[in-house]
Amino acid sequence: MRIKNLIKKAAAILFLYSFFLPAAFADDGGNTGSILKVGYTNGRVQLDPAHSFTTTEAQLYTAIYEGLVGYHPLTLEPVPAAASRWIISPDGKTYSFFLRPEGRYWNGDHVTAAHFRDAWMRILNPEENAEYSFMFDIIEGARAFRSGETLDPADVGIRVISPLIIEIKLNEPADYFLKLLCHHSFSPVNPENLKNGHWKKGPSAVGNGPFYIMERTEQQLKLRRNVLYWDREHVRLSEIHLLFNDDAEEAASLLNSGEVHWAASGIYLSMVDNPENIVTNPLFGTTYFFFNTTGDAALKIPEVRRGLSLILPWENIRTTSNFFIPSSTLVPGIPGYPEIEGITKRDMRQALSLLHEAGYTKGRGLAPIVIMIPESRDSMFIASLMKQEWEKFLDIKVEIVTSDFDNYYNKLKEPGYSLGTTTWIGDYADPLTFLQMWTADSNLNDSGHDDLIYDKLLEEAIKEQPKERYRIMAEAEKRLLDGALVLPIENYPAFNAVNIAVLKGWYPNVLDIHPFKYLNLLVPKLPDGLAISDSPSAMTVFWPDKL
Repeated sequence: MRIKNLIKKAAAILFLYSFFLPAAFADDGGNTGSILKVGYTNGRVQLDPAHSFTTTEAQLYTAIYEGLVGYHPLTLEPVPAAASRWIISPDGKTYSFFLRPEGRYWNGDHVTAAHFRDAWMRILNPEENAEYSFMFDIIEGARAFRSGETLDPADVGIRVISPLIIEIKLNEPADYFLKLLCHHSFSPVNPENLKNGHWKKGPSAVGNGPFYIMERTEQQLKLRRNVLYWDREHVRLSEIHLLFNDDAEEAASLLNSGEVHWAASGIYLSMVDNPENIVTNPLFGTTYFFFNTTGDAALKIPEVRRGLSLILPWENIRTTSNFFIPSSTLVPGIPGYPEIEGITKRDMRQALSLLHEAGYTKGRGLAPIVIMIPESRDSMFIASLMKQEWEKFLDIKVEIVTSDFDNYYNKLKEPGYSLGTTTWIGDYADPLTFLQMWTADSNLNDSGHDDLIYDKLLEEAIKEQPKERYRIMAEAEKRLLDGALVLPIENYPAFNAVNIAVLKGWYPNVLDIHPFKYLNLLVPKLPDGLAISDSPSAMTVFWPDKL
């Protein structure tokens, strides 16, 4: 830690700092000493928007990439970004976006409409197997192309009208389309990236965002302001340092000492010195278990899944705490969305009846249940309770298999387990972000769920106006819950440790996305003759003429 390597004058310097500097700060105006330091649990991120789905990558991409529209830092509403404006046709199905002539990547290349089209068509390429390709289904012809039903890219409603105009035609009017475009999957990709086979996990990537990666190691990512960015005058930070540390205790120490301004993950909140720096807010996120139907044929049967689920003591599984909100539904509360209910309590009589009618009396004949979980105390508690109850009341064997977090999500895509768990945070503020991933042709559908009625309900919902759309989506969710494919546990809040006295432009929100473009550090107002280094630590104040 830097505090251990100070010169002998440290005590005097600290005294001068506390004596001369009141609790006042000044906007640094984006000078070269403004370096934001953010703490994360690990640095295993990759730079390809077509294959990114972690919250860490989503946050990083707000710095290095920019789509047609971006998130407002407070409301998360879509705001002009790479496109300065757009026109929507009277029928609400055609969007024409006008790119900024001054839009550039950090290597000097101009951002063009073709870059957007090519990046999106790459995601829709069936051979790419991009995780979020299903999000493009709203575009005319996109679903047929990504499923291989059509082979001609011209059948997809993405048109380059000119180098600075791109036209997008939708299947149906969709009031949430602009919100969808905020997602990082809709970023442009510079052709230089595609030529470089190492760009996905390499030291850097050519991006069009307000920052670029200048250095990358296992311990940190260093980003610097992109001087060619179209809105560079309003980017206040000169650098961003993402520090990766798996030691939660040390992460808290770094925040307390000022070495880190914002701990986005992997920190013991109980060790944060200033309680005001702990920010907890509702998040559009849900923790749940789900059945994997790709292996054991019995788990494809809704009655079997529901029978197994009704044996469990849900009052004990959904334990309450000061932060987590127990939930039996997948979609968190959102204004206008109908109230529905999933499985809320044990019903042993119905459970045994359903299993008997399905041909598995008291579970006999069912293959051993394998519960795959990450190395987590909470996950182990729930999995152990499931194992205990199923083996107690049924003639069945249950095994719990754990995996480290780094490999867990890859293992969920492999066969060999019956039940998995995850926390899903919505990609945009709409129920569809929780429901579309369970369609048969979604690349994020690790459960293998294949229900034609469910898919048709979502297709129908997309065509409707908001109120009716929400009603139909709630019907689809109820079908998911009644069939016990998904077993919601709790709505997951956002936890951040933020030095709120210094970091400005950071606002809590339901997606826990904080665009780096709008963040700004305040620096202490110094008396004449004093200077301060680029470190946030008070211990680096010094007399420039004497040291």
